[in-house]
Amino acid sequence: MGKGVIIACDFKDKEETFNFLDKFRNQQLFLKIGMELFYSEGPEIVREIKKRGHKIFLDLKLHDIPNTVEKAMKSLSNLNVDMTNVHSAGTIEMMKAGIRGLTKENEERPILIAVTQLTSTSEERMQNELLIERSIEDVVMKYAEHAKEAGLDGVVCSPLEVQAVKKKCGENFITVTPGIRFKEDDKGDQVRITTPKKAKELGADYIVVGRPITKAENPVEAYEKCVEDFIE
Repeated sequence: MGKGVIIACDFKDKEETFNFLDKFRNQQLFLKIGMELFYSEGPEIVREIKKRGHKIFLDLKLHDIPNTVEKAMKSLSNLNVDMTNVHSAGTIEMMKAGIRGLTKENEERPILIAVTQLTSTSEERMQNELLIERSIEDVVMKYAEHAKEAGLDGVVCSPLEVQAVKKKCGENFITVTPGIRFKEDDKGDQVRITTPKKAKELGADYIVVGRPITKAENPVEAYEKCVEDFIE
């Protein structure tokens, strides 16, 4: 499994997004399009970015009844993204429905991963607010097992959980890890975080990096530092 740095394009609109992308001349990037940008601009933003030659992780975290998720994924399959996701809390059957909807007639589909627990969720919040009484590690491992059983390619998890997920689900089970910061950065609303270099040591397949790149004085330089620390 190769490694990759995914830039989180958490921008409010198309103008802000392309002003950012224009800084990266002739570089093919892997970009995360989340709810804010997708809901603001719709599917066309995905098509325009794909035309520029970039890869896309469409981060919509689908979580609904299986039939709805299957139909939604069928619509999303026409966008030809490279990766997308669901919430593993939606059950094994829902995740299987997501695969059915995403898979084209020629059996091709993008990488499909599942969110275990958001990196903004601490164990205390999970137990006190979500009323899940097990440890966060137990929950993440069980959700990862469910994703594998459903036939998904991997999970979104904290870098700190990568090794345990790999041990439980196999080395080829993809781990996509947000919550990445440089040492000098403020951690913002993330709780379970680490640096690109540490994520590499822990065995993550992809890291998702937002503000440390998009809000940097020199985004290109910050991105290249991520690549250097995580891949090279």
